[in-house]
Amino acid sequence: MAPSDLPIFDDSEVQRVLCVVAHPDDMEYGGSAAAARWTALGIKVSYLLLTAGEAGMRSRPPAEVGPLRAEEQRAACTAVGVEDLTILDLPDGTVEATLQTRRHIARQIRTARPEVVVTQPWELHVGWGLNQADHRAAGLATVDAVRDADNPWVFRELLTEEGLEPWGASWLLVPNSPEPDHLIDVSGEPLQQAVRSLEAHAQYLAELGGDVDPRAMLEEITTEAAKAGRPPQAESALAVRAYRMG
Repeated sequence: MAPSDLPIFDDSEVQRVLCVVAHPDDMEYGGSAAAARWTALGIKVSYLLLTAGEAGMRSRPPAEVGPLRAEEQRAACTAVGVEDLTILDLPDGTVEATLQTRRHIARQIRTARPEVVVTQPWELHVGWGLNQADHRAAGLATVDAVRDADNPWVFRELLTEEGLEPWGASWLLVPNSPEPDHLIDVSGEPLQQAVRSLEAHAQYLAELGGDVDPRAMLEEITTEAAKAGRPPQAESALAVRAYRMG
């Protein structure tokens, strides 16, 4: 597909979305704009964070940082209308795409029963450089967990002990993929909400050096993505790789 010929992803039949990422703030670099669009349409959006991001601030100890970043993430969720947030306690910085991680994600998929699962790119090389290890692990584990959640013979205890029936998601979407093939229209208020959601991570962004401009960053990302759309193109868009599941 030509770089200037990306179609808009059809979310007209979507009722539930589950977003799976490694850390607080990972959804806020574009993904939260899609979340804002969906919640405005009445779609239930749930977030699953594998860690509390406790190893993300060099100047403060993990015991202090974990709760701080969780609080910032709750504010970021409020900004885009997301009410369902789950933060696991996997170790920040050393997440692996293990059976345990897959089980955690499969459990959440069976609980939330989404038509669409959103996750992070698992490639080593991405648009901004070398992808972080936890991001890669979260993406890979989610790919497998989408299939695990739909297989009654994998993680049988989720059904026999927890009463969670198998569930097959229809789509896996990967924002910021190095090879996008669809766009999500986030023009107008969804983009403004996304800016506020990234701004909610104020202390974390300050730790990064204070030179991050959430508005400028997100406007640049979404404006450039929109240029790849078929006419009539959106003013602002999130580029995603869309995998049809099942």
